[in-house]
Amino acid sequence: MKRLSGKHILLGITGGIAAYKAADLARRLREHGAEVRVVMTNGAKEFITPLTLQAVSGNPIHDDLLDTAAEAAMGHIELARWADAAVIAPASADSIARLAQGRADDLLTTLCLATPATILVAPAMNQQMWRDAATQQNIANLQQQGKIILGPAEGEQACGDVGPGRMLEPNDIAIAVAEQFQHQALTGKRVLITAGPTQEAIDPVRYLSNHSSGKMGFALATAAVEAGALVTLIAGPVAEQTPERVTRIDVVSAQQMLDNVIDNISGQDIFISVAAVADYRVAEVATHKIKKSADEMTLSFVKNPDILTEVCQRGDKPFVVGFAAETDNLIEHAKDKLIRKGCDMIVANDVAKQAQGFGSDDNAVTVVTTDAIQDIPLANKQQIARTLIETIAKAIKES
Repeated sequence: MKRLSGKHILLGITGGIAAYKAADLARRLREHGAEVRVVMTNGAKEFITPLTLQAVSGNPIHDDLLDTAAEAAMGHIELARWADAAVIAPASADSIARLAQGRADDLLTTLCLATPATILVAPAMNQQMWRDAATQQNIANLQQQGKIILGPAEGEQACGDVGPGRMLEPNDIAIAVAEQFQHQALTGKRVLITAGPTQEAIDPVRYLSNHSSGKMGFALATAAVEAGALVTLIAGPVAEQTPERVTRIDVVSAQQMLDNVIDNISGQDIFISVAAVADYRVAEVATHKIKKSADEMTLSFVKNPDILTEVCQRGDKPFVVGFAAETDNLIEHAKDKLIRKGCDMIVANDVAKQAQGFGSDDNAVTVVTTDAIQDIPLANKQQIARTLIETIAKAIKES
């Protein structure tokens, strides 16, 4: 269940007596490290209160498609992008019918259309309603659309009937959600990732750096572990928490990052260079704080070592993925970097655009190889990372 650590789970609750189990499901998801946001239909609120779900989820409840306060903070599109997986539990016969038809007349159905995340549906209804041909056709339609159906279980129901239609128990649903994050595309592979900025000292007080937060590199480390890889992460100065099952090495300068890459590169299958490494450093670092005196000050710089080039020139070169943060001519610069440095793949992103890139939780990237260009549209960085890991795994398999 550690696979749920740090995951964003959207829990949709529809009208039915099994809605009381949703509180336990939210609690179990959180116990295993997931962040849970709850969307309730009007029918759901007849069976369990929003206050209860707010208490167990730790987040405000979403229930209104046209809530102007919600739009100012996290509108339905942002909420759809936020989710790593969406689980509808309980899913009533009515909600299943509306999902199968592609309806978008409330917040929950709109989110299901807008999210790129995996959607899991846990039916809960009377046994005859479940057996009805219309319900079975709706379930078949949902499965054809790629949605995952969880259950239902059989047993005694609230109405007194006995048969299929009971919602699966919360722990079983939580396990099913966790299983969505272990595709094992890189089982047994060793992956080395660099992340974050570097800091180049000017004097004991000051340094040169950049705006990299390390979020993309850390998201890739998490996605690689989910895919079954053994991951070593070399990180510059960042505030990110170390992902589970990742070996982390902290560094400060470009030279330190290079030294640790060289120390760990042997035997690696994949090297992903996400770090925003400083291109230059001060030629001579002052031993004491430089005092403010003259109106102008001149510093002399020298080039830092090029980590990506060093790795690409090795005789035991792994599959190398470089990142290119650009502000213009994105594809042109990415292709040039791919050829000039000898990488197998370049992931380019336009950091000049708002709401993506440095410091943002979202990103949009373009994957460039010698024979293909693939755009990955705006999504949260964890989703982008999973897509990139799948793309890398596919490229290795085909090479």
